[in-house]
Amino acid sequence: MTDQSALAALAASLSHARVLCAGDVMLDRFVYGSVDRISPEGPIPVLRVRREDAMLGGAGNVVRNLVGLGAKASFFTCVGDDAPGREVAHLIDALPGVDPVLCVDAGRQTTIKTRFVAGNQQLLRADDETLAPVTDLTLDRLTAAASDQMQGAGALVLSDYGKGVLPEGVTARLIEVARARGVPVVVDPKGADWSRYRGATVVTPNRKELAEASGLPTDDTDSITAAARKLIETCGIETILVTRSQEGMTLVGPDAEPAHLPAQAREVFDVSGAGDTVVATVAAALAAGASLVDAAALANVAASIVVGKVGTAAVHAEELLHTLRRQDLEADEAKVLTLPQALERVGKWRARGLSVGFTNGCFDLLHPGHVSLLAQAKAGCDRLIVGLNSDASVKRLKGETRPVQSEAARATVLGSLASVDMVVIFGEDTPLEMIRALRPDVLVKGADYTVETVVGADVVQAYGGRVMLANLQDGFSTTATIARIGDR
Repeated sequence: MTDQSALAALAASLSHARVLCAGDVMLDRFVYGSVDRISPEGPIPVLRVRREDAMLGGAGNVVRNLVGLGAKASFFTCVGDDAPGREVAHLIDALPGVDPVLCVDAGRQTTIKTRFVAGNQQLLRADDETLAPVTDLTLDRLTAAASDQMQGAGALVLSDYGKGVLPEGVTARLIEVARARGVPVVVDPKGADWSRYRGATVVTPNRKELAEASGLPTDDTDSITAAARKLIETCGIETILVTRSQEGMTLVGPDAEPAHLPAQAREVFDVSGAGDTVVATVAAALAAGASLVDAAALANVAASIVVGKVGTAAVHAEELLHTLRRQDLEADEAKVLTLPQALERVGKWRARGLSVGFTNGCFDLLHPGHVSLLAQAKAGCDRLIVGLNSDASVKRLKGETRPVQSEAARATVLGSLASVDMVVIFGEDTPLEMIRALRPDVLVKGADYTVETVVGADVVQAYGGRVMLANLQDGFSTTATIARIGDR
């Protein structure tokens, strides 16, 4: 999996991306207030209105997210000849870095979705819309304009809300032109017939949309993968990225193992528009040259930010970078790691020119002798790793009554010491394999050993590392401490 620092570098590069977006725009209205009583006219809450907001919704929210991420966007859509349509035009004009082709269809109504919200709870949504197809003349103009601007684009987004801007013929034509020019196509789908998206690079359904299109259950990871692969095979789609709400995302291709991305949101206030954020982030990342796996990982982080906001929210580049850097710091602060995690972090340390030390032991009851050894070990390197014998390993070495403390407890105590930068538990009797994997610059043991008897000394010295023997404090021993406790 891509580490957070690499994703941060990707997020910073999104300002170089140029994305075309075609789809159904709408006006999202939010009526905020509080509920203090139930209506005497019926069993419904009475909303005392405090304020109202309006923002771009549907494909418009995809463009809002693209702009927020720093990308440049060309936007192809249609509104009615009405006041909401003019409000949509004004909101689009206010977005920096957007080149709009906004067609006006006099025979239709601009779509409005009005949400009534009390506190953080949405009470009701009212939709005002025309479901009739956009006129052929308008569609021809949009398709021609999008095709003309395809050259030089990094990605194409088709944001399909089923409101008439993306009928089958228009969708097929845009995908055909994009693929001919090597432009990846990201589709936010609508309806059960995905054959209309044939040739798309990635389609981004939620779990319900996937079930509807495939006719298969989507209850767990295996069923989601099976449903996605059926659609890939039957509809000619390259990849499907399934958004799974609190369970994260799953990226499924035709051959490789699916990539499962756990959800990262700490608090969820409103999922309105989260799918738009995913589509925009994936498209911007692909336009910046990222792989689909990295694009999906970045979109997963972006979605975790936007669901923590109220309303049809967009994510901003600064928020994304802040979140990624915070996660990177939190990962660096975690001290108890598996060996694969340790290898990844050691690689980062070495990339910064830091020297790595290693020592090991059971550390069953931590005493001043241990503290002194670890302090001396840390003084001999920039970062100190402690290899900790597992419970089973301690039992084999020390007998059936040991360890006194579990490996989790021992690791936690060691990790609390400022001198210790990492703890890795190993199950073998010696840490030899861990030493071979980590290749420490300094190998540390107590002075009751000689260099020749230190496990791994020959390995470390062979590649130019050194062995350090730390001075021991007399009078401290876990075995003796346990014996004294038993005598009382």
